[in-house]
Amino acid sequence: MRLTLSGQAFELSPGESVLDGLARNGVGLPAACRAGVCHACLLRAVHGDPGPPSQAGLKSSWQADGYFLACLARPAADLTIALTGEEILADAVVAAVRPIGAGVIRVLIRPRRPVPFRAGQHLALCRDGGVARVYSIANTPLEAASDGIEFHVRVYPDGAMSPWLAAAAPGTRLRIGQPSGDCCYLPGQPDGPLLLAGTGTGIAPLAAVLRDALRHGQAGPAVLIHGAADRSGLYLGTSQPDLRTCQPGPRTSQPGCGPPAPVRWRTCVQSAGADIAAVASEELARLGDPGAVRAYLCGGRRSVTRMRRALFLAGMSLKNICADEFTQAGS
Repeated sequence: MRLTLSGQAFELSPGESVLDGLARNGVGLPAACRAGVCHACLLRAVHGDPGPPSQAGLKSSWQADGYFLACLARPAADLTIALTGEEILADAVVAAVRPIGAGVIRVLIRPRRPVPFRAGQHLALCRDGGVARVYSIANTPLEAASDGIEFHVRVYPDGAMSPWLAAAAPGTRLRIGQPSGDCCYLPGQPDGPLLLAGTGTGIAPLAAVLRDALRHGQAGPAVLIHGAADRSGLYLGTSQPDLRTCQPGPRTSQPGCGPPAPVRWRTCVQSAGADIAAVASEELARLGDPGAVRAYLCGGRRSVTRMRRALFLAGMSLKNICADEFTQAGS
């Protein structure tokens, strides 16, 4: 079948994805996960049907406008496509980069135009050469309004993106994708307990979710668990991170007065025999009725799967478990 982009036609092999077909013909698109998670490879169908699987998970307005994910698109007939514009990828600059722990850097990005997001979501960072990687956002929208959007990035020496970010000077240009993900705090149950457990840099978006919850008046108890393969992975240290909110929620009395709810901070190291799934189950029992708890999980797929299973077996409903799994794309 034929794939047409900017007036140029390419032959697409049966069963081949649009992303792979373009790459085979020398047209590189930003792509990180190749699994429909990062949304970095969004394209727009001008004529033809990219297939329903290619639009799974996209906003209904995007679907109506013909947007689809190139990595999931395997059209059954000829397709004419167009690249996305500023409505999808936004221009941005690096505001600051600094180390915050063993092999982890704090990156602040300032978009050229407002990019609305919710605490706990993720988005793609795209540099020159079509390199894109997905990172979870480490701050809340209120914090980002003054500081820029924050990311905690583990630096891999042979990676295509993380060393570039580590060396980026303030003002370095890049592009960012649209935020996605639903591992976010939902106001409305302020007295319900919260359990948040993350591995590696997965703790960063969860801390932001908890700060967002506290700002919205979370009054029920909460526990925040940081797990790592070894002690060096606890890049935030072993003391509880700053959870003060920069604006009082409806149930706090003073600006910056600290958490209005009791919060427990716990770390666990796998090499020392502490399993984060077991620790999460233990903390769930301490929070009381499992049916009243909402859980937020973030980290590698393996860890998240084990934690979700352990919480379910301990009595939690799967509908009360929000999870964000990291995909490995050679950082």
